[in-house]
Amino acid sequence: MQARPRAAGAGFYLALIFQAKSYIMPFMANKKFHLIIFGCQMNYSDAERLSSVLKDLGYQETKSEDEADLICILACSVRQTAVDRIHGKIRNWQLAKTKRPLITILAGCVLPEDQKKLEHKFDIFIDIKNLDNLAKSIQKINPAEGPERSRGKEKLALPQFFDIAPSYYSNYRAYVPIMTGCNKFCTYCAVPHTRGREVSRPSQDIIKEVQELLKQNYKEIILLGQNVNSYGLDKENEIKFPELLEKIAKLDNNFWLKFLTSHPYDMSDDLITVMADNKNINNYLHLPVQSGSDSMLKRMNRHYSIKKYKNLIKKIKTKIPDIAISTDLIVGFSGETEQEFTDTIKLFDELKFNMAYVSQYSERSGTTAAKLYSDDIDKQTKKQRWQIINKLLTKYSLEFNKKLINTQQEVLIDVVKPDKAIGKLSNYVAVHVMDNKKLEVGKFYKIKITKALDWGLEGEINND
Repeated sequence: MQARPRAAGAGFYLALIFQAKSYIMPFMANKKFHLIIFGCQMNYSDAERLSSVLKDLGYQETKSEDEADLICILACSVRQTAVDRIHGKIRNWQLAKTKRPLITILAGCVLPEDQKKLEHKFDIFIDIKNLDNLAKSIQKINPAEGPERSRGKEKLALPQFFDIAPSYYSNYRAYVPIMTGCNKFCTYCAVPHTRGREVSRPSQDIIKEVQELLKQNYKEIILLGQNVNSYGLDKENEIKFPELLEKIAKLDNNFWLKFLTSHPYDMSDDLITVMADNKNINNYLHLPVQSGSDSMLKRMNRHYSIKKYKNLIKKIKTKIPDIAISTDLIVGFSGETEQEFTDTIKLFDELKFNMAYVSQYSERSGTTAAKLYSDDIDKQTKKQRWQIINKLLTKYSLEFNKKLINTQQEVLIDVVKPDKAIGKLSNYVAVHVMDNKKLEVGKFYKIKITKALDWGLEGEINND
């Protein structure tokens, strides 16, 4: 099983951080903050905006918890394991507070039940989309840290959340949120309960942000949303996702364009055509299936059948023959029978996914599944089914990678070491460039693929 790439890009909208002509500016000289991010790329994107706000309050970012005066967790209630890790952190911070002043903040995707259990153990709980009172909350905990008034007693005024300039974590790869929330209400999913209904960001703002990133020579743009395919459906006069994607693809010729995540129910013919017709849009699609069984999909409230999903994959591969399609899968969901799991194995054998993100079902309080069904599959069975699927993935990943041997591929470099460089193809397959030549992070290179591995490739610089 491969981990999703987690990175981000460059600054934008700096002038919008404080739109008001006057404001309270807390003075946190020599104070440091540390962010801990769980979950998906959306939390990482949110963290970039939170980071900007903290920096404008005078904090400096540190990678060390031990150096931090303020620690904020962007939580993820999607899986219990992420919540358990937060409890482990809390114990360490309680000990740290006996030795030095420390402010702790909880934000991110937090289910109401998890919030009840966690928020009293943090100094501050914030809705990540509403940061207006953050400075006031920090001052209330530690009055000695501010605020220094620049103009009387005016309030700190922040723009809308998506207009805050992100402090991007990368100077060549950017995650650009285009919407938040989800209207699908899959029974197992926490997102509608933590992020709410779908809200699309204005298309002109998205396009302006991407234009600015491209001016700064960014090489990879990933558009983010819980269900990007339904972008614009919540607004009467907004363009829809295929048109937005095409407009962005035509902004420049020298960058990769991706998007996460799609829902099979909303995957339109127009979107497939746009993907096929624009070379900047990478030959990669993440299309979660979650189960290979129709009865399971019905209990999950997924709104499609396996027949429809397979027909959709066939249509996509007909239009884009070399596309790589990854998926999400949950094993051990409530009531999963041996036959239902066997149906999932059959689907994987038929579609031969080379990448998938497989999770063992974790019941989340407050979701529909927790109210309607019991978490009745034992941990050992979940683990065994997870291992079976991952064994299949390893097999089909190697098969996919072998087809690339002796081909010329464009690689975006992420890491440079003394003996090799590591990068990715546009379809997220990792490439180890076994070459002593000096390569640079964040640049494209033509690589000849020389060897296939279970979860990646080896290659060398193309000197032709």
